[in-house]
Amino acid sequence: MWKGNSPGCNQGAAMEGTGGELGGQGNWGLEDAPGLLARASLPIMPAWPLPLASSALTLLLGALTSLFLWYCYRLGSQDMQALGAGSRAGAVSGRPGGCSEAGRPSPRSSGESVEGPRTEGLVSRRLRAYARRYSWAGMGRVRRAAQGSPGPGGGPGVLGIQRPGLLFLPDLPSAPFVPRDAQRHDVELLESSFPAILRDFGAVSWDFSGTTPLPRGWSPPLAPGCYQLLLYQAGRCQPSNCRRCPGAYRALRGLRSFMSANTFGNAGFSVLLPGARLEGRCGPTNARVRCHLGLKIPPGCELVVGGEPQCWAEGHCLLVDDSFLHTVAHNGSPEDGPRVVFIVDLWHPNVAGAERQALDFVFAPDP
Repeated sequence: MWKGNSPGCNQGAAMEGTGGELGGQGNWGLEDAPGLLARASLPIMPAWPLPLASSALTLLLGALTSLFLWYCYRLGSQDMQALGAGSRAGAVSGRPGGCSEAGRPSPRSSGESVEGPRTEGLVSRRLRAYARRYSWAGMGRVRRAAQGSPGPGGGPGVLGIQRPGLLFLPDLPSAPFVPRDAQRHDVELLESSFPAILRDFGAVSWDFSGTTPLPRGWSPPLAPGCYQLLLYQAGRCQPSNCRRCPGAYRALRGLRSFMSANTFGNAGFSVLLPGARLEGRCGPTNARVRCHLGLKIPPGCELVVGGEPQCWAEGHCLLVDDSFLHTVAHNGSPEDGPRVVFIVDLWHPNVAGAERQALDFVFAPDP
């Protein structure tokens, strides 16, 4: 058997000096190959115990994950709280729209800012969150609105009479009264449901004297002589009222443009007693159209929107852009009885589907 006595032997000796015995005193042969292979396959021991390293790494990753989750929770909570505060300040959260007929007066009735940069910044953050989840496609007008785009002509609305309290969506056609054909399907559906809705009102009506406690479901008066019962309030269904008014609820479920998923959307009965008057105010946004279905319209009732007078008619719908300054009055005598309309907030016909989805996300009702 051949023995290695060549320069390779010196290499073997060097290896012996550092790595231990590898086949004898520098001499090795073919019979030593299995041992050499077995020793070469031995694992290299780490400088410190592997279980300890794994435990430390696991603890570090767990701590970082917990910190990240806590940060996301805090950021989300602060945004939702601020959004709720901004919506309430704009009279669109927990209140039905910030204007006469289905809500309390908007803080911007006289033209002052509601929340200023704080609200605009919050809307922008919510819109960016929407875009990260979906897309910026079709969001040009909504983005400008979130940045506080001025009204038409560079001022606060058309000749100062259109002053939405919270959101002005630019480049929408502006008129105090909207043609019926703009929402033909929903108008015809509501008008065909007039008998059922009128029966529902008779089932929940009371004497409106103000001397007795409010019946179940009726909201406190917005002003002396102004009462309402809401089926949807600020984008939230009111289940008990909907059960008491099945005909009206069925009609709402059949509408195509009902603004039912954000804080601008309301639906319900509005009652105005003789002698009552709601002075000029503006709604929270021009992205909606308020539909009035006349139920009981005595003489002497008047609606003035943007300086244009109109009146309701029983069984017919009137489409109003309530972001314009408007006044409601019942100038009839006590014998005439109350004026009663059924009000539904619809999307403005020129707000695109992608914009509606984004605004539903940004102005979603408080959780």
